[in-house]
Amino acid sequence: MKNETNTGIERGIGIIQSQLRSLSSKPGVYRMINSAGEVLYVGKANNLKKRVKAYTTPTKISHRITRMVSETNSMEIVTTHTEVEALLLESNLIKRLKPKYNVLLRDDKSFPYIFISDHESWPMLLKHRGSQSKKGDYFGPFASAGAVNRSINALQRAFMIRNCTDSVFKNRNRPCLQYQIKRCVAPCVNLVSEEDYAELVKEAKEFLSGESISVQKTLAARMQGASDALEFETAAIYRNRIHALSQIQSHQDINIQGIKDADIFALHLEKGVSCVQVFFYRGGSNYGNRAYFPAHDKSHEPEEILAAFIGQFYDNKVPPKELIISHEICEKLLLTEALSTRFGRKVNIFKPSRGPKKKLLRYALANAREALDRKQAETATNTKTFNRIAELLELDATPKRIEVYDNSHIQGTNSVGAMIVAGLDGLEKYSYRKFNIRNIDEGRDKDRTFSGAPEVSNEGKSTIKPGDDYAMMRQVLYRRFSGSLVQPDGIRKTVMPDLVFIDGGPGQLSCALEVAEELGLLDITFVAISKGPDRNAGRERFYRQGKPSFTLKDNDPVLYYLQRLRDEAHRFAIETHRARRSKNLLRSEIDDIPSVGAQRKRLLLHHFGSAKAVSRAGLEDLEQVDGISIRLAKIIYDYFHETA
Repeated sequence: MKNETNTGIERGIGIIQSQLRSLSSKPGVYRMINSAGEVLYVGKANNLKKRVKAYTTPTKISHRITRMVSETNSMEIVTTHTEVEALLLESNLIKRLKPKYNVLLRDDKSFPYIFISDHESWPMLLKHRGSQSKKGDYFGPFASAGAVNRSINALQRAFMIRNCTDSVFKNRNRPCLQYQIKRCVAPCVNLVSEEDYAELVKEAKEFLSGESISVQKTLAARMQGASDALEFETAAIYRNRIHALSQIQSHQDINIQGIKDADIFALHLEKGVSCVQVFFYRGGSNYGNRAYFPAHDKSHEPEEILAAFIGQFYDNKVPPKELIISHEICEKLLLTEALSTRFGRKVNIFKPSRGPKKKLLRYALANAREALDRKQAETATNTKTFNRIAELLELDATPKRIEVYDNSHIQGTNSVGAMIVAGLDGLEKYSYRKFNIRNIDEGRDKDRTFSGAPEVSNEGKSTIKPGDDYAMMRQVLYRRFSGSLVQPDGIRKTVMPDLVFIDGGPGQLSCALEVAEELGLLDITFVAISKGPDRNAGRERFYRQGKPSFTLKDNDPVLYYLQRLRDEAHRFAIETHRARRSKNLLRSEIDDIPSVGAQRKRLLLHHFGSAKAVSRAGLEDLEQVDGISIRLAKIIYDYFHETA
C-alpha cells in the first residue's frame, strides 16, 4: 500500500510539473481532476505558477494534500484579471462541482423574504423566495418560512396591505374575505384612498426597516387622539394594530443595541466535525438563525472552514453591511474586497473583542456547540441503524445514501412521484426531488407524450393509463436514473444511492428491477415495502430480488426507522400532489390556448365574464373583443371546437 502511495504521489507531482511549464504568474483558479474526470479540488491564487509549484514538494504539504496529489490525473487552469475575481470564481466552482477535498456548504437553499412591490398604485405584501428581480423592497432574510409567515400575518393585521395577485386584484368587484377579517382595506374596490393606502405602505416599510418604536408611538398617539374624541371604534382599530406589531417583536428576541443590519457566523469545531451557526439581523431585529454542517477534511482549521463557508454562502445572497465572525479568517481583506466589489457597497468583516456584539457571539457559539452535539448524537444513532439495515438485507457494505420513492394521485389525476433521501447525517431535504408524471391519458393531456420511457412504441412514445401505479413508478425511476449514468468522459452526473426503497409490493419491485436491468444499475439494491394486511403500521413486509420476503418485530428500531422514511416519502408525495392539484384548480382552459397570454386572457374574461362563456362564444363574438385580432379569434374558436 505504501509503494502504491509513493507511486501515486510521484505520478501526481509529474502531472503538476508538466503544467508548470506553460503556467503564467497571473491570478486565477486551478482544478485538480482524477482519472474518472471528477474534480478533486478547486483553488485560487494571486500567482498561479507559484501556488501550483508548492504541490510539487511532498515534504511541505499535509497528508490531505498528499492524498489529493496522488489522485490527480490532470489539471484545468483559468486565469483572471484580479485575485478578487479568482476568489469569486473559486466559490462559484466549489458550490457547483462539490470537490471532495474542499470545504463544502451542503445545504444552500435560498431564504424567504418579505416583499413590498412599488410598481403600481396599490402595492402588495408577499412572501418571496428566489432572485430579487421584481421592483420593490425586500426585507429579510428570515431563517425559516414559518418566521416569515408569522410576520406577514401580523403585518396584515397591523397595516392591512393587500396580498392578492395582480390578476385577482384587477378582476374583483366586491371585497374578499381578507377585508371581512380586517386584514385588508379593500383597495380593489376603492374602499380606501390612494393617499391613505400609501401611508399604510410607508408605515409598514418603516417598521420593517427598524423604525418599529417610531411607528408604534405614532399609532399610540392616534389611538389616544381617537379615544379623546370618543371615536372608540377607531381607537380599537389602532389598538389591534399595535397589538399585532407587538406580536412580531415578541418573536424577534435577543435584540442587541448597536446592531442594525448584520449576519453573525459562529463556528464550533470538535473531532474534525464543525457547525456554523448563522444569525440574521435586519433593521435592528433578529430574523432567526440556522445551523450548517459543512463537509470538510479533519485536517482543516477553523479559520479555513469559516472563510470558505462565507465565500460560498454569499454566492447567491446579498450580504448586510456587517459580518460578525467567531474566528479571524484567512485572507479577510481579500474576502471583504470581493464581497464589496461584487455587491457595490462596503461590507465590513470583523471579530468583536468586547461589548454587546461579543456577548451575542458567545450566545451564537453556544448554539453552534449544542447543534453539533445533537447532530453527532443523531449521526451515531443513524450509523448503528444503517449497519443493522445492511445486516438484515445482507448487503456487502453499510449504505451511505438511501432513497425512498412513492407516488400520489386521485383516480389517476394530477399524478406525481416523490423521492426522499436519507444519509448518516439524517434526511437530506435539499436532495429531495419531485416528478410530475407525464403522458397520462386524460382529457387534453392525451396528446402530451413522454419520450424515453423503458417501454415505448415504434414512434418512441408511451401513454400511461390513469391510476397505473406500475407504469408511474417505472417512469419515475427511469427519469431519476437515466440521467445519472456514467457518461463517455467518465463523469457521473449525479450522486447514486446504495439502497432504494419502493413503496409497494412485488409488482413495484419488478418495475424497479426492470429499470435497473435496462440501465445497468448493478450496484444498487432495490427493496419494496408493503403495508401488510389492513395497511396496519407494524405489519410491513419487505421484498427483495431472488430472496424470500420477511417482516420485522413490532419493536425493532430498524422497523421504526424505515416506517419514518416511508411516511416521509408519503408526506412529500401528498404535499407535491396537493400543490399541483391546487395550481390546476386555479387554471382554466384559456391558459392552454396558444398565443393567449395574461393580458389577452384578462381581456377575454372582462368581455365574457368567465372561461366557460369564452368556450361557448361564437367566432363573430370573439372578433368583437378589443385587443383580439381576427386571426387570434379563429385560433381561440378552433381550440374549443376541434373536429374529431
